[in-house]
Amino acid sequence: MYTVSTVRLIDIEDLPLEGTQLYLDPHKTEKRYSQRGEGSTLSTVLIGGLILALAVLLAVAGLIFAQHRIPLELRQSHNTPIGIIYGALYVTFGVIIGFSTYLVLNKYTTSQTTVVNEASAVRSLYYLAGQFPESQRDQIQELLTSYARAVVDDEWPLMGEGQPSPRATALDQQITESVYGFQPSTSAEQTLYSQALLRVYDLNQNRSIRLLYARAGLPPILWFVVGVLAVIILLFSYFVGMESARLHILAVAVLTAGFAFTIFTIISLDQPFGGDLRVNPDAFEIVLNEIEGDS
Repeated sequence: MYTVSTVRLIDIEDLPLEGTQLYLDPHKTEKRYSQRGEGSTLSTVLIGGLILALAVLLAVAGLIFAQHRIPLELRQSHNTPIGIIYGALYVTFGVIIGFSTYLVLNKYTTSQTTVVNEASAVRSLYYLAGQFPESQRDQIQELLTSYARAVVDDEWPLMGEGQPSPRATALDQQITESVYGFQPSTSAEQTLYSQALLRVYDLNQNRSIRLLYARAGLPPILWFVVGVLAVIILLFSYFVGMESARLHILAVAVLTAGFAFTIFTIISLDQPFGGDLRVNPDAFEIVLNEIEGDS
């Protein structure tokens, strides 16, 4: 047994390796990423616009119905108590929306960082494996290249459904077993082995986090509370007595649009690997471009 914590670790950038600079054809990369971003943005804008228009239409229709059924004088006579209740509901809704927004933004940014860290672990382990004996070197490097390709081609589409790729899972297990199966015989190999163990740990940890975020979203009870409070606040806005019916309609339309836009944004960001705003496998593609060119 070798204790990782007692070994002096070597930074991968300090290893005497050649051809470690990342390189992507700027024209091909820009074109591919631009087309992907334009398609995703257009789809999101269209869906968001439809949801926004439908929500505003329903809210305004409900308000017009209420204006015809409830006399203005009756609504004006209850403006003060309605305003107090309305304010309390609005503050409660704002707190819950703020909390939900924080959770999804943190999840989205963490997902981006996790993908970069996982791809970095693949790259680092690939070059560390170059220092292994020839038989194990070729095996581990081939497994790492196949794993990165499986993540991009197979697993990324499946993550939209919250599912991992069986092929990527099997390759990850083989990489782990291959590294753990290495038997160092010298001090230099012991140090190399310790560094490789850490990279395998980073790879597995970041992969687990990525797959967890792909299938786990905000708790259903939180969505239920947000939806119920939004509807209640809109209904209470119907009972406010305003002299100008047109101004009342405009106010309710703006309020509804704000609610719909905010909730739609939270829903989109709550699926970091499944929606149109999903995190892209760019980090893996960069690593693949480098290590496949190095092979």
